[in-house]
Amino acid sequence: QVQLVESGGGLVQAGGSLRLSCAAFGRSFSRYNMGWFSQAPGKEREFAAAINWRGANTVYGEFVKGRFTVSRDVAKNAVYLQMNSLKSEDTAVYYCAAGRGIVVPAKDGYDYWGQGTQVTVSS
Repeated sequence: QVQLVESGGGLVQAGGSLRLSCAAFGRSFSRYNMGWFSQAPGKEREFAAAINWRGANTVYGEFVKGRFTVSRDVAKNAVYLQMNSLKSEDTAVYYCAAGRGIVVPAKDGYDYWGQGTQVTVSS
């Protein structure tokens, strides 16, 4: 089993940057693909980015391409989401998730979820 704890959210002006972190607790963290999802009020949870268990492959949602970067540090049991050029429409709760198998840009591909961290972008 894997437990996930996100941090790094906050309030930032449009055009600014934030770096989200996700700490993972569990013996098999290195074998899991890791994903980031965002959920704005009243909207479905949306895929943002993912990285495979080896850290060799990354996938991005259309709304973050060219602005967000996902990375992982297996030694630290952590995954990160560097968010640049933030827009007001990026305002949402961001969730970290862990899954096995192939990397998929959808909620169904992940078995474990964190509690989320709020990101608010002011215009």
